[in-house]
Amino acid sequence: MLALHIKNETSRLRAVVLGSAINNGPTPKAEEAYDPKSLEHILAGTYPKESDMIAEMEAFNKVLQKYNVTVFRPEMIANYNQIFTRDIGFVIDDIFIKSNILPDRERELDAIQYVIDQIDPKKVVRPPEEVHIEGGDVILWNDYIFVGTYKGSDYKDYITARTNVQGVQYIKDLFPNKVVKGFDLVKSKIEARDNALHLDCCFQPVGNDKGIIYKRGFREEADYLFLMNLFGIENLFHITRDEMYHMNSNVFSIDKNVVVSENNFTRLNNWLRANGFVVEEIPYAQIAKQEGLLRCSSLPLIRD
Repeated sequence: MLALHIKNETSRLRAVVLGSAINNGPTPKAEEAYDPKSLEHILAGTYPKESDMIAEMEAFNKVLQKYNVTVFRPEMIANYNQIFTRDIGFVIDDIFIKSNILPDRERELDAIQYVIDQIDPKKVVRPPEEVHIEGGDVILWNDYIFVGTYKGSDYKDYITARTNVQGVQYIKDLFPNKVVKGFDLVKSKIEARDNALHLDCCFQPVGNDKGIIYKRGFREEADYLFLMNLFGIENLFHITRDEMYHMNSNVFSIDKNVVVSENNFTRLNNWLRANGFVVEEIPYAQIAKQEGLLRCSSLPLIRD
């Protein structure tokens, strides 16, 4: 059995589900795009090639293997995008929560069922149908659980709104001893530079006390100020609108002092190194064209 244990985003990683780009299928049609960045690249003819994405994911896999992390991969579904495992489930403490995802992505959960079968069934939960929640919106910080949401009355009109207020309440009810804080995120169906698809697109902790943040990703300044007060402004790396678009906050921690990052994130990577981090740089710019990066394509199961 897998003894799940996830308390935060940065403790030493022991086991993870890494997505797969193999047999990813043809370039989607414009009307099939789930987010404005994918749509942008579909229309421009620059949507990523499967071979490039496989190479990028293998580079990520090699770094995980270097640190002796147990890596699970989804079973292959022909002609289907299985890169972003963070969307389909997530672990808090020792509980595996199945996401209520977009209905036509349900098969992605089936593809990791062999992993879920290794977990105590009493530790696997599925929210009721009216609760929408995806792993990219859930960030753990020890006693805190940060949950991205969209509070607009037009929630149902936004395919980019993935976690509703019922999702925030569900986590509060499931973990009454944690401080659960919802963050109202900026959404756009047409401009990727103004769309915080998930909370990890505009904020993520690194190390013991630091974080990467994009101020304009939050609809309410009070939400940004909450994080600034909690972490301290001197510990936050502020990214620009363009850096948010390129997914600079969507790096991935293997340990308190080890961060996997995209090799084009020069300003961020220099800041990380200046603050004592080992930065494992890999190419991931093709996968980023689908509005997801390293955190999006990994589902941690066990950390120290």
